[in-house]
Amino acid sequence: MARVRYLGPEPVTVPELGPERVVHPDEVVEVPDDRFDGYVCQTSNWEPVEEPKDQEPAAPAKKTAAKSAPQKEG
Repeated sequence: MARVRYLGPEPVTVPELGPERVVHPDEVVEVPDDRFDGYVCQTSNWEPVEEPKDQEPAAPAKKTAAKSAPQKEG
């Protein structure tokens, strides 16, 4: 399981983590690996602490030069 830290200003209920599970500010909690991205994309509320073990690092985007067709003159 991955781990995230809650950054919000007040406690919140997070049903996904268990019935009536309350998470307090600055608390580190375990989240399902397949939901890790759903938490950390909310950068004002959550920050990553430990990424999922089976998650592979994202490959850098390939950059290629755009090919243009030869222009005809005249």
